[in-house]
Amino acid sequence: MVISREGRTITNLRGSAADGFLRKVERSDPQQVMARVTGNYKHGNERRS
Repeated sequence: MVISREGRTITNLRGSAADGFLRKVERSDPQQVMARVTGNYKHGNERRS
């Protein structure tokens, strides 16, 4: 699985990492899960729902 933004590859997920990502996206906030997977999170401006 390739996660990209504006045509640029951010990260590649394979095997169990890709499966885990899909399971987490189904049961929680997809944007938050993607931020954690790509390492682009906890900048102080995230809100909890």
